[in-house]
Amino acid sequence: MSLKTLRLPPRIKVLEATGAIADKRIRSINEKLYEVTSSDGTRKYKVYVDLDKNVVYSNDNGTRLRGYVGYPIIAVLMLNNKLPFNEKISKALAGIPWKKLNEKYKKYYIVEKIVKNIANKKGVTSLEIDRYINEVLGKLKSMKLYYDENLGETINP
Repeated sequence: MSLKTLRLPPRIKVLEATGAIADKRIRSINEKLYEVTSSDGTRKYKVYVDLDKNVVYSNDNGTRLRGYVGYPIIAVLMLNNKLPFNEKISKALAGIPWKKLNEKYKKYYIVEKIVKNIANKKGVTSLEIDRYINEVLGKLKSMKLYYDENLGETINP
């Protein structure tokens, strides 16, 4: 079994996960397996989470290719009460075209600024968002998650 320790994700991925929950893009297949649909609806990510072993799998690029905890895993952990989730912030992030913004601006800090402006118009301050991101990343840092690429063969027939 080849396990890799996953790194902390870019800050924006916390917001992307929170937005995915608001948009109801996470579907539970069973207690450990989920399907997460991308913001533009073109991709479906398979996510496996086994917190008894701290083993996770997701076929999103951030997790698979870049070695950090991708937003689909973060969203699943939030839905399972393993990471903090903020309903107010989630509602403010509903309907954001993440993929389009990330591809257009190519820099997460620019996308984060845009997203904060959208949330601000819906009554959520940048300070609230920064505190939330720090809280989620702090908890995630303490979790030590391992990526098992071999799980892809069993859950992606």
